[in-house]
Amino acid sequence: MLKLFREFLEDVGYHLDLSLQITMRLGAVVTRRELVVEQLYHAGIRVTHVVLLVGLFIGMIVSLQTGLELQRFGQQDQIGTIVALSMCREMGPFITSTIMAATVGSAIAAELGTMAVSEELTALEVMSIDRLRYLVVPRVIGLAVMCPMLTILCNTIGIIGGGFIADSQLNVGLSLYYDSAIDALQGTNFILDLPKDVYSGLFKSLIFGLLVAVISCGAGLRATSGAMGVGSATRKAVRDSIIAIIISNYFLSWLFFQA
Repeated sequence: MLKLFREFLEDVGYHLDLSLQITMRLGAVVTRRELVVEQLYHAGIRVTHVVLLVGLFIGMIVSLQTGLELQRFGQQDQIGTIVALSMCREMGPFITSTIMAATVGSAIAAELGTMAVSEELTALEVMSIDRLRYLVVPRVIGLAVMCPMLTILCNTIGIIGGGFIADSQLNVGLSLYYDSAIDALQGTNFILDLPKDVYSGLFKSLIFGLLVAVISCGAGLRATSGAMGVGSATRKAVRDSIIAIIISNYFLSWLFFQA
């Protein structure tokens, strides 16, 4: 137990230090803009179809399961409200970031891990090339930017999918469904004139994207022992990213809706 606890503290310390070093190198975004654009493509465009597909069925599932229970009390006209709030507050950010961890995060860990075990990272140091500025910062920016953008798509397609189920299986008209969904998200707040349910979910997705990026990069940079080490780094990146998403989700939810 003591060994596991010590390893946990070492991991936390390493990632905090890595986050600080990345923050100090954010100016590299300007000089490495081509790499940033490339990572935006890999972190966003290439996984958009997965986010849309999963978001659609998540919205349909939430609508169906909620609607079946609300029908028992004659309150199925509230389906739109529940689906909209569920997608924007929790399901959209969580599902999107989990997909990003499983697809983009694992790819980042595998790429950097392969470079680490083949001593390419050492070669960069020999050539006096800052590996964090060259390899890590563009990937972190790519994930941090694309995660909220994909969350918006996930929220939208989830609400649309919920409307399809409400109309076809729960006898709730599309106009009533969308009216209730829009009403639920119309309350404004001082932040960007957006309802709390929307901007809190987008802020969550930004934090989740940063966590996935930092954890995945850290796992890849520390990979050792050849192909087996790359596999272990990839597994560790996905596992730790999802754990970090779940834990931080609780505290962020408490911060926005309980504090």
